[in-house]
Amino acid sequence: MAVRLRMMASAVAVAIVVSAGWASAQDNARGIAVYGEQKCALCHSIAGKGNPKGSLDDVGSKLSADDIKAWITNPKEMAAKSNAERKPPMKAYPNLPPADLAALVGYLQTLKK
Repeated sequence: MAVRLRMMASAVAVAIVVSAGWASAQDNARGIAVYGEQKCALCHSIAGKGNPKGSLDDVGSKLSADDIKAWITNPKEMAAKSNAERKPPMKAYPNLPPADLAALVGYLQTLKK
């Protein structure tokens, strides 16, 4: 009985890990889609695609999820906080649906060298 219970517990643990990975892959795909829909590549680049003046290739190593979110929703405040003087200044996206914002932030967090 104990062996059977351990096998069932292991199967459940594997299912949870697999489903978490699937959700993460879906979220990442949605983040990539939001990046494209919002035309982020006009001002930013990832892996050499887009505007090279605003590379995001290592943003996930440099900024926390909260900071990335703040840059998206309130870039004027973040620019002042970090003394960034990029021209033109970043446009704010305060009205992104919460799920899209979370997916975009999650995707950008994966960008690490």
